[in-house]
Amino acid sequence: MALNYIERLEAYCASFETASERGQRRDDIRAGLRIVGFERRMAIAFIVSATEVTILRLYYGGQNWTGVPN
Repeated sequence: MALNYIERLEAYCASFETASERGQRRDDIRAGLRIVGFERRMAIAFIVSATEVTILRLYYGGQNWTGVPN
């Protein structure tokens, strides 16, 4: 069951390759930062450049993601 969850999470993150401009922009925290939810359990913090998507952190459950590092 846990392995299945990890596989779904990996597939979701891999889908950023074709649809990276999703999630909520949070320029108030960091320039270019985007936050998107995954299955109502996880928040994914990432930034998008012209050539790549960089996943900064994965936050599970009620973790505080508003302190994303610069």
